[in-house]
Amino acid sequence: MMRKRKNKKGIFKRAARKLVAFGLMLCAAILVLTPAQAQTGNMGNRFPDGTVIPEWFTQTHVPGLSQLGKSYDVYQNGVKADSSLVQTERIQAVIDKASAAGGGVIVVPKGVVQTGSLFFKPHTKLYIAKGATLKGSDDISNFKVISTRIEGQTVKYFAAIINADHVDGFSLTGGGTVNGNGLRYWKAFWLRRSWNPKCTNMDEQRPRTLFVSNCKDVLIAEISLLNSPFWTSHYYKCENLKILGVHIAAGTNNGFAVRAPSSDGIDLDVCQNVLVKNCYVSVNDDGLCLKGGKGPTADTDPNNGPNKNIIVEDNIFVNCPALTLGSESVFTYNVILRNCTVNGGRVFYLKMRPDTPQQHDYVSVYGIKGSPSTFFEISAWRQFFDLKGHQPPHSSAKHLTIRDCDVDCKTFIHIDSSSQYTLSDFTLADLKIKSPKQQYTKPDFVQNFQSSNITINGQRWP
Repeated sequence: MMRKRKNKKGIFKRAARKLVAFGLMLCAAILVLTPAQAQTGNMGNRFPDGTVIPEWFTQTHVPGLSQLGKSYDVYQNGVKADSSLVQTERIQAVIDKASAAGGGVIVVPKGVVQTGSLFFKPHTKLYIAKGATLKGSDDISNFKVISTRIEGQTVKYFAAIINADHVDGFSLTGGGTVNGNGLRYWKAFWLRRSWNPKCTNMDEQRPRTLFVSNCKDVLIAEISLLNSPFWTSHYYKCENLKILGVHIAAGTNNGFAVRAPSSDGIDLDVCQNVLVKNCYVSVNDDGLCLKGGKGPTADTDPNNGPNKNIIVEDNIFVNCPALTLGSESVFTYNVILRNCTVNGGRVFYLKMRPDTPQQHDYVSVYGIKGSPSTFFEISAWRQFFDLKGHQPPHSSAKHLTIRDCDVDCKTFIHIDSSSQYTLSDFTLADLKIKSPKQQYTKPDFVQNFQSSNITINGQRWP
Protein backbone atom coordinates (compact mmCIF):
# COMPACT_ATOMS: atom_id res chain seq x y z
CA MET A 1 0.00 0.00 0.00
CA MET A 2 2.84 2.42 0.85
CA ARG A 3 4.56 1.81 -2.52
CA LYS A 4 1.32 2.53 -4.35
CA ARG A 5 0.89 5.83 -2.48
CA LYS A 6 4.48 6.85 -3.32
CA ASN A 7 3.93 5.97 -6.98
CA LYS A 8 0.76 8.02 -7.03
CA LYS A 9 2.54 10.96 -5.43
CA GLY A 10 5.32 10.71 -8.02
CA ILE A 11 2.80 10.66 -10.83
CA PHE A 12 1.04 13.73 -9.42
CA LYS A 13 4.36 15.59 -9.03
CA ARG A 14 5.42 14.81 -12.59
CA ALA A 15 2.01 15.89 -13.90
CA ALA A 16 2.17 19.12 -11.90
CA ARG A 17 5.65 19.90 -13.26
CA LYS A 18 4.45 19.30 -16.81
CA LEU A 19 1.40 21.49 -16.20
CA VAL A 20 3.59 24.34 -14.86
CA ALA A 21 5.97 24.01 -17.80
CA PHE A 22 3.06 24.11 -20.22
CA GLY A 23 1.69 27.20 -18.49
CA LEU A 24 5.04 28.97 -18.73
CA MET A 25 5.30 28.12 -22.43
CA LEU A 26 1.77 29.40 -22.99
CA CYS A 27 2.55 32.68 -21.21
CA ALA A 28 5.69 33.11 -23.26
CA ALA A 29 3.75 32.51 -26.46
CA ILE A 30 1.25 35.17 -25.44
CA LEU A 31 3.81 37.74 -24.28
CA VAL A 32 6.35 37.31 -27.09
CA LEU A 33 4.52 38.29 -30.24
CA THR A 34 5.85 38.39 -33.72
CA PRO A 35 5.77 41.81 -35.41
CA ALA A 36 2.93 40.61 -37.63
CA GLN A 37 0.88 39.57 -34.62
CA ALA A 38 1.64 42.84 -32.87
CA GLN A 39 0.39 44.80 -35.86
CA THR A 40 -2.85 42.94 -36.36
CA GLY A 41 -3.84 42.81 -32.70
CA ASN A 42 -5.07 45.65 -30.55
CA MET A 43 -1.58 46.32 -29.22
CA GLY A 44 -2.02 49.71 -27.58
CA ASN A 45 0.98 49.06 -25.38
CA ARG A 46 3.36 47.93 -28.13
CA PHE A 47 5.21 49.48 -31.01
CA PRO A 48 4.53 48.09 -34.49
CA ASP A 49 7.57 45.79 -34.31
CA GLY A 50 6.13 44.16 -31.19
CA THR A 51 8.37 45.76 -28.57
CA VAL A 52 6.74 47.15 -25.43
CA ILE A 53 6.14 50.91 -25.32
CA PRO A 54 8.01 52.36 -22.31
CA GLU A 55 6.05 53.96 -19.48
CA TRP A 56 7.67 57.31 -20.38
CA PHE A 57 5.10 57.66 -23.18
CA THR A 58 2.22 57.67 -20.68
CA GLN A 59 3.63 60.44 -18.48
CA THR A 60 2.12 63.76 -19.56
CA HIS A 61 2.53 66.00 -16.52
CA VAL A 62 3.29 69.63 -17.41
CA PRO A 63 5.18 71.38 -14.59
CA GLY A 64 4.02 74.74 -13.33
CA LEU A 65 6.18 77.84 -13.20
CA SER A 66 7.28 77.20 -9.62
CA GLN A 67 8.70 73.83 -10.67
CA LEU A 68 10.91 75.19 -13.45
CA GLY A 69 13.61 76.85 -11.40
CA LYS A 70 14.50 80.46 -10.70
CA SER A 71 12.30 82.90 -12.64
CA TYR A 72 13.56 85.83 -14.68
CA ASP A 73 10.68 88.16 -15.53
CA VAL A 74 11.71 89.96 -18.71
CA TYR A 75 9.95 93.18 -17.63
CA GLN A 76 11.97 93.20 -14.43
CA ASN A 77 15.22 92.65 -16.33
CA GLY A 78 15.43 95.45 -18.84
CA VAL A 79 12.71 94.58 -21.37
CA LYS A 80 10.13 97.29 -21.97
CA ALA A 81 6.38 96.67 -22.14
CA ASP A 82 6.23 98.14 -25.64
CA SER A 83 5.01 95.92 -28.48
CA SER A 84 6.27 98.32 -31.15
CA LEU A 85 9.94 97.80 -30.19
CA VAL A 86 12.09 94.94 -31.45
CA GLN A 87 13.93 93.99 -28.26
CA THR A 88 16.10 91.06 -29.30
CA GLU A 89 19.23 92.20 -27.46
CA ARG A 90 17.36 92.94 -24.23
CA ILE A 91 15.63 89.55 -24.18
CA GLN A 92 18.87 87.76 -25.08
CA ALA A 93 20.57 89.55 -22.18
CA VAL A 94 18.01 88.03 -19.80
CA ILE A 95 18.70 84.54 -21.22
CA ASP A 96 22.45 85.08 -20.84
CA LYS A 97 22.01 86.36 -17.29
CA ALA A 98 20.01 83.26 -16.28
CA SER A 99 22.56 80.96 -17.90
CA ALA A 100 25.49 82.68 -16.17
CA ALA A 101 23.73 82.21 -12.82
CA GLY A 102 23.36 78.48 -13.36
CA GLY A 103 20.06 78.43 -15.24
CA GLY A 104 16.46 79.42 -14.85
CA VAL A 105 13.20 80.10 -16.64
CA ILE A 106 12.69 83.21 -18.77
CA VAL A 107 9.17 84.51 -18.11
CA VAL A 108 7.19 86.63 -20.55
CA PRO A 109 4.23 88.06 -18.56
CA LYS A 110 0.98 89.33 -20.03
CA GLY A 111 1.52 91.66 -22.98
CA VAL A 112 3.32 91.60 -26.34
CA VAL A 113 7.09 91.54 -26.76
CA GLN A 114 8.65 91.70 -30.22
CA THR A 115 11.93 90.02 -31.08
CA GLY A 116 14.31 88.66 -33.68
CA SER A 117 16.33 85.46 -33.19
CA LEU A 118 16.82 84.31 -29.58
CA PHE A 119 19.29 81.64 -28.47
CA PHE A 120 18.64 79.67 -25.33
CA LYS A 121 21.60 78.41 -23.32
CA PRO A 122 22.09 75.27 -21.19
CA HIS A 123 19.76 75.05 -18.18
CA THR A 124 17.43 77.78 -19.47
CA LYS A 125 13.73 77.45 -20.29
CA LEU A 126 10.98 79.70 -21.66
CA TYR A 127 7.61 80.36 -20.02
CA ILE A 128 5.10 82.51 -21.90
CA ALA A 129 2.21 83.24 -19.58
CA LYS A 130 -1.45 83.20 -20.56
CA GLY A 131 -2.28 86.49 -22.23
CA ALA A 132 1.37 86.99 -23.24
CA THR A 133 2.73 86.95 -26.80
CA LEU A 134 6.29 86.67 -28.01
CA LYS A 135 6.06 88.18 -31.49
CA GLY A 136 8.58 87.67 -34.23
CA SER A 137 9.85 90.64 -36.20
CA ASP A 138 8.74 90.79 -39.84
CA ASP A 139 12.10 92.34 -40.78
CA ILE A 140 14.55 89.59 -41.77
CA SER A 141 17.51 91.77 -40.76
CA ASN A 142 16.59 91.04 -37.14
CA PHE A 143 17.54 87.38 -37.62
CA LYS A 144 21.09 86.07 -37.56
CA VAL A 145 22.52 83.93 -40.34
CA ILE A 146 24.01 80.82 -38.75
CA SER A 147 24.99 77.26 -39.62
CA THR A 148 21.74 75.37 -39.17
CA ARG A 149 19.81 72.33 -40.31
CA ILE A 150 17.27 73.06 -43.02
CA GLU A 151 15.66 70.91 -45.73
CA GLY A 152 17.74 67.84 -44.95
CA GLN A 153 21.13 69.54 -44.94
CA THR A 154 23.36 71.71 -42.77
CA VAL A 155 23.86 75.11 -44.39
CA LYS A 156 24.07 78.80 -43.66
CA TYR A 157 20.55 80.08 -43.18
CA PHE A 158 18.45 82.28 -40.92
CA ALA A 159 17.98 81.32 -37.31
CA ALA A 160 14.49 80.76 -35.94
CA ILE A 161 12.69 83.09 -33.55
CA ILE A 162 13.36 80.64 -30.70
CA ASN A 163 16.52 78.52 -30.94
CA ALA A 164 17.68 75.89 -28.45
CA ASP A 165 20.79 73.90 -29.39
CA HIS A 166 22.40 71.48 -26.92
CA VAL A 167 19.96 72.60 -24.21
CA ASP A 168 18.99 69.36 -22.49
CA GLY A 169 15.77 69.77 -20.50
CA PHE A 170 14.59 72.73 -22.55
CA SER A 171 10.90 73.54 -22.18
CA LEU A 172 8.47 76.01 -23.71
CA THR A 173 5.28 76.23 -21.64
CA GLY A 174 2.95 78.69 -19.93
CA GLY A 175 -0.26 78.89 -21.98
CA GLY A 176 0.73 81.95 -24.02
CA THR A 177 1.52 82.51 -27.69
CA VAL A 178 4.47 82.69 -30.04
CA ASN A 179 3.29 84.72 -33.05
CA GLY A 180 5.56 84.27 -36.05
CA ASN A 181 4.08 87.37 -37.67
CA GLY A 182 4.48 85.74 -41.06
CA LEU A 183 2.16 87.73 -43.34
CA ARG A 184 4.87 89.92 -44.84
CA TYR A 185 7.09 86.88 -45.47
CA TRP A 186 4.26 84.95 -47.13
CA LYS A 187 3.47 87.80 -49.51
CA ALA A 188 7.14 88.14 -50.44
CA PHE A 189 7.39 84.40 -51.14
CA TRP A 190 4.41 84.28 -53.47
CA LEU A 191 5.57 87.44 -55.23
CA ARG A 192 8.94 85.85 -55.87
CA ARG A 193 7.33 82.63 -57.08
CA SER A 194 5.27 84.66 -59.56
CA TRP A 195 8.40 85.72 -61.49
CA ASN A 196 10.63 82.74 -60.59
CA PRO A 197 8.56 79.55 -60.30
CA LYS A 198 11.72 77.53 -59.67
CA CYS A 199 12.72 79.35 -56.51
CA THR A 200 13.05 77.06 -53.52
CA ASN A 201 12.03 77.61 -49.92
CA MET A 202 15.54 78.71 -49.02
CA ASP A 203 15.73 81.22 -51.86
CA GLU A 204 13.25 83.38 -49.98
CA GLN A 205 14.46 84.86 -46.71
CA ARG A 206 12.29 83.84 -43.77
CA PRO A 207 12.77 82.32 -40.33
CA ARG A 208 11.19 79.33 -38.65
CA THR A 209 9.31 79.94 -35.42
CA LEU A 210 10.90 77.25 -33.20
CA PHE A 211 14.07 75.21 -33.77
CA VAL A 212 15.27 72.74 -31.15
CA SER A 213 18.38 70.70 -31.95
CA ASN A 214 20.72 68.21 -30.31
CA CYS A 215 18.63 68.15 -27.13
CA LYS A 216 17.37 65.50 -24.74
CA ASP A 217 14.31 65.64 -22.48
CA VAL A 218 12.45 68.44 -24.27
CA LEU A 219 8.92 69.58 -23.38
CA ILE A 220 6.81 71.84 -25.59
CA ALA A 221 3.39 72.08 -23.96
CA GLU A 222 0.20 74.12 -23.66
CA ILE A 223 1.39 76.90 -25.95
CA SER A 224 0.15 78.43 -29.24
CA LEU A 225 2.46 78.70 -32.24
CA LEU A 226 0.83 80.93 -34.83
CA ASN A 227 1.54 82.40 -38.26
CA SER A 228 5.01 81.03 -38.81
CA PRO A 229 6.95 82.65 -41.68
CA PHE A 230 8.36 79.21 -42.59
CA TRP A 231 8.26 75.84 -40.75
CA THR A 232 6.46 76.29 -37.45
CA SER A 233 8.43 73.90 -35.24
CA HIS A 234 11.50 71.93 -36.27
CA TYR A 235 13.23 69.36 -34.06
CA TYR A 236 16.62 67.98 -35.12
CA LYS A 237 18.43 65.15 -33.36
CA CYS A 238 16.20 65.35 -30.31
CA GLU A 239 15.67 62.45 -27.92
CA ASN A 240 12.83 62.12 -25.40
CA LEU A 241 10.70 64.90 -26.83
CA LYS A 242 7.11 65.58 -25.73
CA ILE A 243 4.78 67.96 -27.58
CA LEU A 244 1.59 68.22 -25.53
CA GLY A 245 -1.52 70.33 -26.03
CA VAL A 246 0.09 72.70 -28.52
CA HIS A 247 -2.11 74.81 -30.82
CA ILE A 248 -0.51 75.39 -34.25
CA ALA A 249 -2.10 77.42 -37.06
CA ALA A 250 -0.94 79.57 -39.96
CA GLY A 251 -2.12 81.38 -43.08
CA THR A 252 -5.53 80.75 -44.56
CA ASN A 253 -6.05 78.15 -41.83
CA ASN A 254 -5.79 80.96 -39.28
CA GLY A 255 -8.07 83.56 -40.85
CA PHE A 256 -5.73 85.12 -43.42
CA ALA A 257 -6.42 85.49 -47.13
CA VAL A 258 -2.82 84.53 -47.93
CA ARG A 259 -1.52 80.97 -47.79
CA ALA A 260 1.47 80.38 -45.51
CA PRO A 261 3.94 78.50 -47.74
CA SER A 262 5.73 75.55 -46.12
CA SER A 263 4.38 76.37 -42.67
CA ASP A 264 4.72 72.73 -41.52
CA GLY A 265 3.28 72.26 -38.06
CA ILE A 266 5.76 69.76 -36.58
CA ASP A 267 8.91 68.57 -38.37
CA LEU A 268 10.74 65.68 -36.72
CA ASP A 269 14.23 65.40 -38.16
CA VAL A 270 16.39 62.49 -36.92
CA CYS A 271 14.48 62.19 -33.62
CA GLN A 272 13.71 59.27 -31.35
CA ASN A 273 11.33 58.69 -28.47
CA VAL A 274 8.74 61.34 -29.34
CA LEU A 275 5.19 61.81 -28.06
CA VAL A 276 2.83 64.24 -29.82
CA LYS A 277 -0.46 64.34 -27.94
CA ASN A 278 -3.60 66.48 -27.67
CA CYS A 279 -2.42 69.01 -30.24
CA TYR A 280 -4.34 71.02 -32.82
CA VAL A 281 -2.58 71.56 -36.15
CA SER A 282 -3.92 73.58 -39.07
CA VAL A 283 -1.28 74.87 -41.49
CA ASN A 284 -0.75 75.24 -45.21
CA ASP A 285 1.62 72.30 -45.63
CA ASP A 286 2.40 69.12 -43.71
CA GLY A 287 0.81 68.85 -40.28
CA LEU A 288 3.41 66.44 -38.92
CA CYS A 289 6.31 65.47 -41.15
CA LEU A 290 9.21 63.09 -40.63
CA LYS A 291 12.48 64.32 -42.10
CA GLY A 292 16.01 63.01 -41.96
CA GLY A 293 18.05 63.95 -45.02
CA LYS A 294 17.99 63.90 -48.80
CA GLY A 295 20.20 63.07 -51.75
CA PRO A 296 21.71 59.87 -53.20
CA THR A 297 24.18 59.47 -50.30
CA ALA A 298 21.80 60.56 -47.53
CA ASP A 299 21.89 57.13 -45.89
CA THR A 300 25.64 57.40 -45.17
CA ASP A 301 25.77 61.05 -44.06
CA PRO A 302 26.37 61.22 -40.28
CA ASN A 303 24.23 64.38 -40.11
CA ASN A 304 21.24 62.28 -41.18
CA GLY A 305 19.51 59.36 -39.53
CA PRO A 306 16.28 57.67 -38.49
CA ASN A 307 13.10 58.84 -36.86
CA LYS A 308 12.36 56.08 -34.38
CA ASN A 309 9.82 55.25 -31.66
CA ILE A 310 7.29 58.00 -32.31
CA ILE A 311 3.68 58.14 -31.09
CA VAL A 312 1.21 60.71 -32.46
CA GLU A 313 -2.10 60.39 -30.66
CA ASP A 314 -5.33 62.21 -29.77
CA ASN A 315 -4.64 65.16 -32.07
CA ILE A 316 -6.76 67.18 -34.49
CA PHE A 317 -5.43 67.97 -37.98
CA VAL A 318 -7.31 70.43 -40.17
CA ASN A 319 -6.55 70.98 -43.88
CA CYS A 320 -3.09 69.44 -43.66
CA PRO A 321 -1.65 65.91 -43.78
CA ALA A 322 -1.62 64.20 -40.39
CA LEU A 323 1.46 62.04 -40.98
CA THR A 324 3.89 62.55 -43.85
CA LEU A 325 7.00 60.48 -44.33
CA GLY A 326 8.54 63.40 -46.08
CA SER A 327 10.50 64.19 -49.15
CA GLU A 328 13.53 64.59 -46.85
CA SER A 329 13.03 61.35 -44.95
CA VAL A 330 15.62 58.57 -45.01
CA PHE A 331 14.88 56.00 -42.27
CA THR A 332 11.60 55.48 -40.41
CA TYR A 333 11.08 52.84 -37.73
CA ASN A 334 8.31 52.22 -35.18
CA VAL A 335 5.84 55.05 -35.75
CA ILE A 336 2.24 55.12 -34.53
CA LEU A 337 -0.53 57.52 -35.59
CA ARG A 338 -3.64 56.76 -33.57
CA ASN A 339 -6.94 58.10 -32.33
CA CYS A 340 -6.73 61.36 -34.28
CA THR A 341 -9.32 63.42 -36.14
CA VAL A 342 -8.34 64.51 -39.65
CA ASN A 343 -10.49 66.98 -41.59
CA GLY A 344 -9.07 67.98 -44.96
CA GLY A 345 -5.59 66.94 -46.03
CA ARG A 346 -4.25 63.41 -46.12
CA VAL A 347 -4.19 60.96 -43.24
CA PHE A 348 -1.04 59.02 -44.19
CA TYR A 349 1.27 60.16 -46.99
CA LEU A 350 4.59 58.74 -48.20
CA LYS A 351 6.66 61.02 -50.43
CA MET A 352 9.14 58.75 -52.22
CA ARG A 353 12.10 60.72 -53.62
CA PRO A 354 13.75 59.26 -56.74
CA ASP A 355 17.10 60.74 -55.65
CA THR A 356 17.13 59.52 -52.01
CA PRO A 357 17.41 56.01 -50.53
CA GLN A 358 14.45 55.73 -48.16
CA GLN A 359 13.54 52.90 -45.84
CA HIS A 360 10.22 53.08 -43.99
CA ASP A 361 9.56 50.14 -41.69
CA TYR A 362 6.89 49.40 -39.08
CA VAL A 363 4.33 52.17 -39.19
CA SER A 364 0.81 51.73 -37.77
CA VAL A 365 -2.20 53.99 -38.28
CA TYR A 366 -5.43 53.29 -36.42
CA GLY A 367 -8.44 54.86 -34.77
CA ILE A 368 -8.70 57.70 -37.31
CA LYS A 369 -11.96 59.53 -37.90
CA GLY A 370 -13.06 62.64 -39.78
CA SER A 371 -13.25 63.89 -43.37
CA PRO A 372 -9.79 63.88 -44.93
CA SER A 373 -9.18 64.64 -48.58
CA THR A 374 -7.13 61.46 -49.11
CA PHE A 375 -6.88 58.56 -46.69
CA PHE A 376 -3.68 56.80 -47.81
CA GLU A 377 -1.21 57.85 -50.51
CA ILE A 378 2.21 56.74 -51.73
CA SER A 379 3.67 58.62 -54.67
CA ALA A 380 6.97 59.87 -56.09
CA TRP A 381 8.15 63.34 -55.09
CA ARG A 382 10.27 64.88 -57.82
CA GLN A 383 10.35 68.55 -56.89
CA PHE A 384 13.91 69.92 -56.90
CA PHE A 385 15.49 66.47 -56.83
CA ASP A 386 19.13 65.98 -57.89
CA LEU A 387 21.00 62.71 -58.40
CA LYS A 388 24.35 64.56 -58.41
CA GLY A 389 25.77 62.14 -60.96
CA HIS A 390 24.77 59.00 -59.01
CA GLN A 391 22.56 56.15 -60.15
CA PRO A 392 19.00 56.27 -58.82
CA PRO A 393 18.87 54.59 -55.39
CA HIS A 394 16.30 51.99 -54.45
CA SER A 395 13.87 52.57 -51.58
CA SER A 396 11.36 50.52 -49.65
CA ALA A 397 8.31 50.77 -47.44
CA LYS A 398 7.23 47.70 -45.50
CA HIS A 399 5.20 46.56 -42.51
CA LEU A 400 2.61 49.32 -42.82
CA THR A 401 -0.65 48.67 -40.97
CA ILE A 402 -3.88 50.69 -41.17
CA ARG A 403 -6.90 49.55 -39.19
CA ASP A 404 -9.99 50.52 -37.18
CA CYS A 405 -10.74 53.77 -39.03
CA ASP A 406 -14.02 55.43 -39.95
CA VAL A 407 -13.67 58.31 -42.43
CA ASP A 408 -15.49 60.19 -45.16
CA CYS A 409 -12.87 61.06 -47.79
CA LYS A 410 -12.58 62.19 -51.39
CA THR A 411 -9.96 59.52 -52.19
CA PHE A 412 -9.56 56.29 -50.24
CA ILE A 413 -6.26 54.93 -51.52
CA HIS A 414 -3.73 56.14 -54.08
CA ILE A 415 -0.55 54.09 -54.43
CA ASP A 416 1.78 54.54 -57.40
CA SER A 417 3.98 51.68 -58.54
CA SER A 418 7.61 52.40 -59.37
CA SER A 419 10.78 50.48 -60.20
CA GLN A 420 12.60 52.80 -57.79
CA TYR A 421 10.93 51.48 -54.64
CA THR A 422 9.58 48.23 -53.24
CA LEU A 423 6.36 48.05 -51.23
CA SER A 424 5.64 45.01 -49.09
CA ASP A 425 3.74 43.65 -46.10
CA PHE A 426 0.81 46.05 -46.01
CA THR A 427 -2.18 45.25 -43.78
CA LEU A 428 -5.49 47.12 -44.06
CA ALA A 429 -8.26 45.92 -41.77
CA ASP A 430 -11.54 46.99 -40.19
CA LEU A 431 -11.98 50.16 -42.23
CA LYS A 432 -15.28 51.92 -42.81
CA ILE A 433 -14.85 54.30 -45.73
CA LYS A 434 -17.22 56.72 -47.38
CA SER A 435 -15.93 58.06 -50.69
CA PRO A 436 -17.31 59.25 -54.04
CA LYS A 437 -18.25 56.28 -56.17
CA GLN A 438 -14.82 55.47 -57.55
CA GLN A 439 -13.39 52.09 -58.44
CA TYR A 440 -10.46 51.14 -56.24
CA THR A 441 -8.36 48.19 -57.29
CA LYS A 442 -6.10 46.18 -55.06
CA PRO A 443 -2.46 47.25 -55.66
CA ASP A 444 -1.05 43.96 -56.96
CA PHE A 445 2.47 45.41 -57.08
CA VAL A 446 2.51 45.54 -53.27
CA GLN A 447 4.07 42.30 -52.06
CA ASN A 448 1.94 40.61 -49.39
CA PHE A 449 -0.95 43.09 -49.40
CA GLN A 450 -3.51 41.85 -46.88
CA SER A 451 -6.98 43.33 -46.43
CA SER A 452 -9.97 42.32 -44.36
CA ASN A 453 -13.30 43.76 -43.27
CA ILE A 454 -13.12 46.89 -45.42
CA THR A 455 -16.28 48.58 -46.65
CA ILE A 456 -16.51 51.48 -49.09
CA ASN A 457 -19.92 53.10 -49.22
CA GLY A 458 -21.30 50.02 -47.53
CA GLN A 459 -19.82 47.62 -50.09
CA ARG A 460 -17.12 45.06 -49.27
CA TRP A 461 -13.65 45.84 -50.71
CA PRO A 462 -11.76 44.55 -52.62
